[in-house]
Amino acid sequence: MGDVLSTHLDENRRLFIAERTGKILDEFFQFYEEQYPLALFNKIRYEVEDNDGPQPQLLQRKTPLKDKIIFSGNLYQYLEINRKWKNRHFVIRDDYSVECYDGKVAFDRGSSPKEIINFAGYKVVKSMDQYLELVNNSMPGIKGKASSSPFLRWPTELCTILWHPYGHHYYFCVISEKEQRKWHTVFQDCVRHLNNGLPEDCKVETPAFTNAVRLYRQSKDQYGTWEMLCGNQSQIVTNLVMEELLPELGTVIHPKLKGKLYERQKTWILITEAVQKMVLEQTKARYKAVLQKCEDARPGLESRIRPDLDQIISSKEHVANKLRVFVMPKAEACVRSKVEPCISSILDALMGPTSRGFSEVRDMFFKEIVEMNKNILNEGGKQKLGEYMEKLSLLPYHPVKMQNCYEQLEQLQPQLKELQQRFDVSSPAVFVQRGQILLREILDNAVYTFEQLLHQNLSNSSEKEQMCQTIQRIQERVLKKYDYDSSTIRKKFFREALLQITVPYLLKNLSASVNTTLPKFQEFIFEDFSKFILVDNIFEEVVLQSVSKDIMLVVKEAAVQRKHNLFRDSIVMSGSDPNLLLLGEGQNINWNSELANQESSDLERASEKRKRMKQVVSMIQDDGISRPEEVDVIMGVKKEAEREQGGTSGSSESCSPVKSPDSVKEIRDLLTIGEIEITEANTASDSSLINGTACKSEMVPKRYLEETENKLLQKQQELGEPSRDCDLSPSAAEQIENRITLSVNALHDEPPQEKTTVYQQEDPSDKETGEEVSSKNADIAKGSLDAHSQAEESES
Repeated sequence: MGDVLSTHLDENRRLFIAERTGKILDEFFQFYEEQYPLALFNKIRYEVEDNDGPQPQLLQRKTPLKDKIIFSGNLYQYLEINRKWKNRHFVIRDDYSVECYDGKVAFDRGSSPKEIINFAGYKVVKSMDQYLELVNNSMPGIKGKASSSPFLRWPTELCTILWHPYGHHYYFCVISEKEQRKWHTVFQDCVRHLNNGLPEDCKVETPAFTNAVRLYRQSKDQYGTWEMLCGNQSQIVTNLVMEELLPELGTVIHPKLKGKLYERQKTWILITEAVQKMVLEQTKARYKAVLQKCEDARPGLESRIRPDLDQIISSKEHVANKLRVFVMPKAEACVRSKVEPCISSILDALMGPTSRGFSEVRDMFFKEIVEMNKNILNEGGKQKLGEYMEKLSLLPYHPVKMQNCYEQLEQLQPQLKELQQRFDVSSPAVFVQRGQILLREILDNAVYTFEQLLHQNLSNSSEKEQMCQTIQRIQERVLKKYDYDSSTIRKKFFREALLQITVPYLLKNLSASVNTTLPKFQEFIFEDFSKFILVDNIFEEVVLQSVSKDIMLVVKEAAVQRKHNLFRDSIVMSGSDPNLLLLGEGQNINWNSELANQESSDLERASEKRKRMKQVVSMIQDDGISRPEEVDVIMGVKKEAEREQGGTSGSSESCSPVKSPDSVKEIRDLLTIGEIEITEANTASDSSLINGTACKSEMVPKRYLEETENKLLQKQQELGEPSRDCDLSPSAAEQIENRITLSVNALHDEPPQEKTTVYQQEDPSDKETGEEVSSKNADIAKGSLDAHSQAEESES
């Protein structure tokens, strides 16, 4: 094929291509250099006036998922160098660049890719008939039947072809229909992402470039959307040049092509590809030089704009008022007669597929979270949560799972097809791809918001049941925010689409009667401000204002009717969740490492808490008497143990000998507020007194309690009371208890006191037995027993 290219692209023709490309670039970059100061002025004005719209409720991921592989697998690719099919390994990165390797082994070894494919401007087709139809449409004067064009021999009938009007074509095949659908979906996702236009975060370069492209095409009487506005700046300018250069070459080269139809088609594809490479190299160098020139002049432009910003704005408004008086009557007449009757039908055609796509995304997000919650509840463990969250973070970038959502937007093409002739819409695919990108972005925002909220609340959910409840609560919160953002995004998409459809149509109809008069309005602009005020741009703004009121009204009426779940503009939730916005400042979460670190820290805290509680209990056993400062420590540990077990305390179980605790339950039983249970050697009388209730004393040493009980038994025998093993009625038991209390008071010459209840916390066991012990009475009893013991020792 080298001889063919050298024949049709000789030195003279290459020189012609370079000269023609240079002229087109001169015209285009003249528009770009004019639009750059205006874009800089608009940026500075926007910063000063701070014209922010509704605040989104979902967090927006600021950094992409770096070092993530979206998709990978093997495909058979046709290599034109040796005209053979080869099985290659393909890897799609998070920036949607497609890397080709000789095999998976080469990829695992870290070898450099054999080729990196940029899918900007491509179309993905699944049949040879569709491919040949595109080829024939791009070759004026060369026609033929699809069946008469055997480009190559296919190993299977399941093919996938990447077609570009100017670039290299790629041929792939698979062995099953499932694989064909999968790779078709993956390649479509790559094309969709790279055809999304230029990044919006470049507030000066992007507006200046897009305005220059639009004005240049309008100078060639080409209005409306342009589907080749895809790729980076150099690729877009190359498409602009090829759109104008290729027909000129075709009229010269087509008559000289020889051979059968498929041979001429193949030769023309090779020529087109070679010309595109030449133009791209020339465009890259020229764009780099012009951009550097504008960047060097930027500081001087800013120093002129900022001091005179108010005067520039006033001068622009003065010119706009003059121009509005001249243009607005003609524009409004055209709107009333040709545009306004169609706005409602266009909006209806947009709303149905778009709303179904957003609803499909919402359902998919809901199902993914519910499925994850079920699996966590059944399998358990935070490690499983980490695995599921890693998969969830890639959900918006999974082309196969997102395909059902994208297919809803595909229905826009047949519904908007009638607009191609009426409103000069080159292809509805522009709106389809933009809507699909919005689906991916809002799902990514929902997933990112869910990640941040779950990461914030994960430390409060130790058990898997609590974790599942937390996930469900966060899911409901995120879905509410999704509904609000979905309505805001859809209404903005409808307005922009309606403007992109109607404004070019109005400009085309008004330009013939206005273009000759517009240069006269340049006289109203001061020379110092001439770089920042352009009459052509003001004319477009006036035309946009003439139709924007009707568009806003139609969208607002649709929202008031609650059609397709749109919120009204009056429902504004700006700043409603300031704490959530702070979470958006964080980085992407590595769930596996986060959960592993959290589990280890939880174990360390539990071990430290258990060690501290053992030390407190051991201190009580050794001393036998608790001091006031020790009581405070015990009460603090008691409360911590209660919080761990859901706030329950106390037990109705029988008393057991005090020993080193081995569980939280044992610690709870031992660390009752200011109480140590009485233990006796006789198990028969261990759990009952004469009234059948469990006996507890507040911080009284064991030896004093034993002496007191012995004296009480002796007193009972003197008074003729029954033994403790007898069965008593409740009234008799109460009388005996009162007489025992009187006996204890009589031993110490104390007046009888009524029983009082001074509890800081209620113990369930106390409620069950009906016994209430006061810490004050315990202190009195302790002092009385000490005095009585000393008196007996002195008498003996």
